[in-house]
Amino acid sequence: MHIQDLRWFVVLAEAEHLTDAAAVLGTSQPTLSRALRRVEDAFGVRLFEREHRGLRLNPYGRIVLEAARAGTAAVDAASQRIGALVDPDSGTVRLAFLHSVATGVVPDLLKAFRSVAPSIRFALREEPSHLIVRDLESGEAELGITGPRPPRDIFGWHLLERQRLCLYVPAGHPLAGLERVSLAEAADEPFVALRPDFGFRRVTDELCQAAGFTPQVAFESTDLTTIDRLVGAGLGVAILPAGAVRNSDSGATPVPVQGIEARRDIGLTWRLRGELSPAAERFRSFVRELPA
Repeated sequence: MHIQDLRWFVVLAEAEHLTDAAAVLGTSQPTLSRALRRVEDAFGVRLFEREHRGLRLNPYGRIVLEAARAGTAAVDAASQRIGALVDPDSGTVRLAFLHSVATGVVPDLLKAFRSVAPSIRFALREEPSHLIVRDLESGEAELGITGPRPPRDIFGWHLLERQRLCLYVPAGHPLAGLERVSLAEAADEPFVALRPDFGFRRVTDELCQAAGFTPQVAFESTDLTTIDRLVGAGLGVAILPAGAVRNSDSGATPVPVQGIEARRDIGLTWRLRGELSPAAERFRSFVRELPA
């Protein structure tokens, strides 16, 4: 039994006449009869009572008719949803991105892309880097904006920006007036940081360890804006990408950190062994063609 058999069964049940239903469907009476036989064989019962003037659904047939209408409607709805997803002009891009780029890189890219493809929608996931990798591997996300770069043998990569890392300090702090700062100078300061399960937290911990100390964390957050405001309130210092928090009036002052390792690469990534939807491929191509 095929889905078309169920569609034809619905028409036959509504027409209650084999010849009339065949005419509506544009098929022959024998072909429609074979389709009905497949449906009845699948359920193991007769679905119609044959009468002199046509057909009449029996109790089994009424049950099947209800299910056939619901089933064909569900298949049609799924087909429409899939059609919308694979349409390069009005499909959906499943994009995962870091919390720390939610106020800068991501809105800038989406705004620029929507100016050329306004009908394409986005299913967005804001999460830590290890969950972005997991979702790309499972197919929950097609594209990710993350850093650092995931394994080269599994994921493609396009560099979006190289962010300078800064030590954010409260206004009036002794380090606030420096052009650059060595992290060792902040060894005795309380730190406000992201939670340990965030990839950027591992980056900052490694920078502190390279400077010879383990940071004394006074508070952990999942949000860069919260960290910026807590630093501005004098709770401690923090390592953040330059410009990560836009239009901030917290009073926190960024001071560039010395050393070539004091940076973070942010890029667009995707699974190499996977096929992107047309909408996602269009977005990836758009991003890769942007001027550096």
